[in-house]
Amino acid sequence: MKLLSTCDRDAAFSLSEALRLGAAPDGGLFMPAHVPVHVRGSVPSDRSLAEFAADWLRPFFADDTLEGELDAICAEAFTFPVPLVAPLGTDRSLRALELFHGPTGAFKDFGARFLMGCFDRLAGSEPLTVLAATSGDTGGAVGCAAENRRSARAVILFPAGRVSPFQERQLTCWADNVTAVEVEGDFDDCQRLVKAAFAQPHLSAAHRLTSANSINLGRLLPQAAYCAHAAFRAAENSGELPGFIVPSGNLGHGFALLLARAMGAPVGPVILATNANRTLLEWHRTGRYEARPSVATLANAMDVGNPSNFERVAALDPGAAEVTVELVNDDAIKARIAADYAASGYVWCPHSAIAAETWHRLGAKRQGERAWVTAATAHPFKFAETVEPLIGSAVEPSPALASIEGRSTAKQHIPARLEALAELLDREKVAA
Repeated sequence: MKLLSTCDRDAAFSLSEALRLGAAPDGGLFMPAHVPVHVRGSVPSDRSLAEFAADWLRPFFADDTLEGELDAICAEAFTFPVPLVAPLGTDRSLRALELFHGPTGAFKDFGARFLMGCFDRLAGSEPLTVLAATSGDTGGAVGCAAENRRSARAVILFPAGRVSPFQERQLTCWADNVTAVEVEGDFDDCQRLVKAAFAQPHLSAAHRLTSANSINLGRLLPQAAYCAHAAFRAAENSGELPGFIVPSGNLGHGFALLLARAMGAPVGPVILATNANRTLLEWHRTGRYEARPSVATLANAMDVGNPSNFERVAALDPGAAEVTVELVNDDAIKARIAADYAASGYVWCPHSAIAAETWHRLGAKRQGERAWVTAATAHPFKFAETVEPLIGSAVEPSPALASIEGRSTAKQHIPARLEALAELLDREKVAA
């Protein structure tokens, strides 16, 4: 398998090279030279997720230095349950794919652990510097996955005042090889700094920079695997191609689902559900992509005005990239959390509530045509200050989330300038 840049499809890289670099040297994102397609039934879905994922992803690792390590990497990454539940009762078409049972209570745990497993085997004698921008959940997952690893030190950029109190604690509580950096700006500023750092060859080489954002294909491959696994499970239960509704910010999750469908997973219609950031909705309505300043919402991990993975979606064949887009604002998020809790006792986080609200808007006819799988992306305890007043009850943390409360925290603070980030990287390297 060769990987090509979305900017320059002439230069080819191996998978290991693409994972190690994070982003392509020309500033583009890595895409497979061709999308491997599995013949229906060639990857049995009645096994554990780790076993399924290894077989589903094997074509990407063919003839790569990591090929013989894939089974072990998957076994290390997929160690917690991924239940497909009926949040509103068994007689409804809605199914929630609960992706928040990992150590930091968010779907980002899969990609972060998978990628760190790859880095463990690629780093060599000197650690890599994993540079990650986060709008909320990525940073916590990366910090947790990187903690105390000899293969990597993590530098996590997050926007000042734009993450929940618990998310900030989860970003700033890890060991000394993880540095949390509060940036004066929004997520798009953080993402811009990461891309700018990679575009400086001397800076990238001096710190052995790599990425744990969804600009790194290694973050998305495990997501494609669990999307495919869920699709097979839902299809086997209903006999129809299930529809999927994915809360979408930087579009990594949405692209991973579209990649799984292009590879042969039984995925029907795909709806990208967004918060009040209108970039994707306007693209879907007009056919023109235009980045916008990000807007702060209750679903803060999706506060992205210039989703970087759009260029990957645009690089797919038109049929594979077919989606619809639904926008859900804060008032609708709050109403959905309250209404579904009153109806069934199920608690959504603000991001997952966007997907649930999108399902409710389908109407009875479309709901009844097939099973619909919504991605439940984060544990509601991470947003207790939003959720608890709406449901009138306390949200209990998972044991993993409860353990974070007792940790000490530390963070750095910089303006949204590349010079400031470069100086910080130099200081942290000397300190290490």
